[in-house]
Amino acid sequence: MRQHKFGTRGPSVPVIGQGTWYIDRGDRAAAITALQRGLDLGMTHIDTAEMYGDAEPVVGEAIAGRRDEVFLVSKVVPSNASRQGTIAACERSLKRLRTDRLDCYLLHWRGQISLAETVAGLEDLVGAGKIRSWGVSNFDAGDLHALSKVAGKGSIACNQVLYHLQERAIEHAVIPWCEQHGVAGVA
Repeated sequence: MRQHKFGTRGPSVPVIGQGTWYIDRGDRAAAITALQRGLDLGMTHIDTAEMYGDAEPVVGEAIAGRRDEVFLVSKVVPSNASRQGTIAACERSLKRLRTDRLDCYLLHWRGQISLAETVAGLEDLVGAGKIRSWGVSNFDAGDLHALSKVAGKGSIACNQVLYHLQERAIEHAVIPWCEQHGVAGVA
């Protein structure tokens, strides 16, 4: 499967990954089998989030014994994104996922807590080896610009955004901003 560089410092990641929103609402065994089949086919980028209900435990079970094959991403909700809250939320996700690390940890969307505080928590997690990189989700170009002023060049690994044939607004400002600053765009 074709791969693409994940940010300026990250590894190459398959261009097609597996999302887990609502995966906990169906048959658990079928969901685990589907994720494992995806891994077998080379879709080793798995995305989940603390707010996706019981998706993290499903992912944890699916990747058991295969963790080193997976580029694992989870997200912190903005209400948990204080410096200490980000760390605590990550620890809870790691426990649910049955792993000691995330390959990338995302701020799910911009909230009321200062970006500087969230970045400090994310950088603490990098320093502790709990996450290898961090990024954001649902940020527009203005949000990305504000974040880059706080975080510094090359710090933001990715911006995960809504993008499909009927929703292409990111092509005008978000994708160009990401390309110019070496931030991976994840749809």
